[in-house]
Amino acid sequence: MKTVLVFKTSVDAPRDVRQLKPKLNQLVNGSGCWNFDLEDCDNILRVETQNLQAHSISELLENHGHSCIELH
Repeated sequence: MKTVLVFKTSVDAPRDVRQLKPKLNQLVNGSGCWNFDLEDCDNILRVETQNLQAHSISELLENHGHSCIELH
């Protein structure tokens, strides 16, 4: 069963998304998908996954200089 994780991020430019793309693709590893909504005031990241934990995604973005807070 797939889970949708939603995050508020500081990613606010298409160039940032392009930089994160290979890392996020590697993290979801074909078992899910992700997208950013840069038009939303919270720069939402949605990740559809079967086996990832929210902290893995937050840690990835934070390691690349972005804030990332899971929304419930």
